[in-house]
Amino acid sequence: MSSVLRVQSQQHWRVLSIYGGGIAALIVLFFVSLCYGEAEIPLRTVVAALTGREQTLEHSMVWDLRMPRTMIGILSGGALAVAGALLQTITRNPLAASDTLGINAGAYFVVVLGTVLFPSLLHQSPFLFAALGGLLAAGIAYVMGGGRTSSPIRLALSGMVVSMLLGSFTSALHIFFAFETQGLFLWGSGSLVQNDWSGVHYAWPWITGIALIALLFSRQWDVLDLDESTASSLGQKVALTRAGGLLVAVLLAAMIVSVVGPIGFVGLVVPHLVRLSGLRAHRWLLPATFLWGAALLTGADVLAKMVHNSSMELQTGAVMAIIGAPWLIWLVMTRMKASGAAAASSIQTGRTLRRVPFPVLAAVFIVLTLLVVIGSTMFGGMRIPPAELLSSLFGSDGLYSALIQLRIPRTLVAAGAGAALAISGTLIQLAVRNPLADASIVGVTSGAGFGAMLIIIMLPGLPVYWMPLAAMIGAAVAAVLIFALSWKKGLNPSSVILMGIAISAIAGAGIQILIVRGALWNNMGYIWLTGSTYARTWEQVWTIGIFLFILLPIAWWLARRFELLVFDDQSAGGFGLSVRRTRLLSMTIGVLLAAGAVACVGTVGFIGLIAPHMVRLLTGHHLRQSMLLSALTGALMLVLADTIGRTVMAPAEVPSGLLIALIGTPYFLYLMYRSNWHRPLK
Repeated sequence: MSSVLRVQSQQHWRVLSIYGGGIAALIVLFFVSLCYGEAEIPLRTVVAALTGREQTLEHSMVWDLRMPRTMIGILSGGALAVAGALLQTITRNPLAASDTLGINAGAYFVVVLGTVLFPSLLHQSPFLFAALGGLLAAGIAYVMGGGRTSSPIRLALSGMVVSMLLGSFTSALHIFFAFETQGLFLWGSGSLVQNDWSGVHYAWPWITGIALIALLFSRQWDVLDLDESTASSLGQKVALTRAGGLLVAVLLAAMIVSVVGPIGFVGLVVPHLVRLSGLRAHRWLLPATFLWGAALLTGADVLAKMVHNSSMELQTGAVMAIIGAPWLIWLVMTRMKASGAAAASSIQTGRTLRRVPFPVLAAVFIVLTLLVVIGSTMFGGMRIPPAELLSSLFGSDGLYSALIQLRIPRTLVAAGAGAALAISGTLIQLAVRNPLADASIVGVTSGAGFGAMLIIIMLPGLPVYWMPLAAMIGAAVAAVLIFALSWKKGLNPSSVILMGIAISAIAGAGIQILIVRGALWNNMGYIWLTGSTYARTWEQVWTIGIFLFILLPIAWWLARRFELLVFDDQSAGGFGLSVRRTRLLSMTIGVLLAAGAVACVGTVGFIGLIAPHMVRLLTGHHLRQSMLLSALTGALMLVLADTIGRTVMAPAEVPSGLLIALIGTPYFLYLMYRSNWHRPLK
């Protein structure tokens, strides 16, 4: 009896400490948020304004600008935290949140689409647009991730790919409808800035009502913590309960996106913190997550305003990414078991098709690539007739010779960058034993993009050769962080991918900051970030050529050793292979190739995912054959995308990276749908 009383007493103290600490933290941050901004207001003035408003400038700032911002931060943080707690419960996945399931990206895309197509209707009901996009994205990510049988890494990958797809669509809308969407750049980074009380008045009834509904169904959420057979035996309609929980979570996240834009990591961090304190029952868990989510996001906004006082415009969403990504790293390092993670990452996406002799395949691919490269010089804003092509190509007196001399370098850059990205994907997939990984998935592309964006936005006057150097440094820093954090787990494939997602979030936050900072005077940086071959010169040809000339022979020489990474670590070690060192070499070459491509054409995704898989269906795991055919496939894809992009809307151009993403993502989702996550890649 005494032991039961002691346990109850401990539970009561735990609840009091969680709630008491959360309330105290929120009160302190509430007043700090009202004090800090572009102009600092003393605490006594804030208290005076709250207790008796006067018609002074400082009191008006407190009530009309800072109070709405603080209140929307409290509502947003609480709603995102509750959404994350529900998603983790119904999916039984510690990595589930509104951002990892693609809900934020889906809501953001549909709101931007509504701004372009239905501006008046969107102004009346932004929540409906955001909810529709969030539900669509969550459904796709959940189904592609395997539904109830999904593993943490599979769900994270699925949500990330859905976010990449919708992000590509959103980027296209920003580029082609720059005037209509120019006010959404800041909002798209996640900003709590409020000019009046309209956002708070619109959001609070919905958030309060939906959160209360979630609290009323606490017993149903508790049952979902049991296994499905036990829950069914207790009379619980598991499928219906999961659907209801998903709907509640999506509505909460969508409401926030419709008001303040997409903000990530709140729903990932806070539920884990509260659960670590010992709270499990949802009647206590949900209010506590709301309280601490409100405190966390308010604190992130305070940090954003403090940095803003140092002359940099920092968005709250970017601050949350910087705070939340280390939490994901900690979660992977301490909470994920290596065996389970390894099993989750060993997958197969399809069988090898009937073998065609390799010389025949190589000849066909070479001919196709040459035809596309030659054809690329013919098409664009002005078409060059075939009869004029050769005379203009080899002579300076042809009618179109000057035009061809402009097209040749961009075509060669596209071919070289496509080849580099494809080979990079081949090596990285082999290193992590996962055909659904490449430089963009493991965070290297974001690191390279951040390094290059620093040059474009912050130091535009530097010579062009600084661009590849900055991209390589950014990629190297990202790779070193990923390898160092994953080293204790033996560079376990799942750990590498999840660490990459976290590093990518940090680099992405930095890119967001640079985009918003430079968007006022340099939109070319944003277009470059989507992946563009526009106005490439012979300097970029030499840059990508040097990367390929140095790195390809090394990869070719080490190919026999890399091929052993197909086997599990124990089997590969039995052949005398130093698995960790070989995996590191394969990843390093892949990272450097990706950095060179990013420096020349921006952050083009999906080539490193798609090309190796298409070739693998034809060659199996013969690495040297795969590298050659993947290089030709990648070159063909990017040259073709460049040609189509400068032709379909001439004289306007569609960035090549957008076309690749729009084509590649559906194919990648198809691969995920067909993948087998329980057999090793072989």
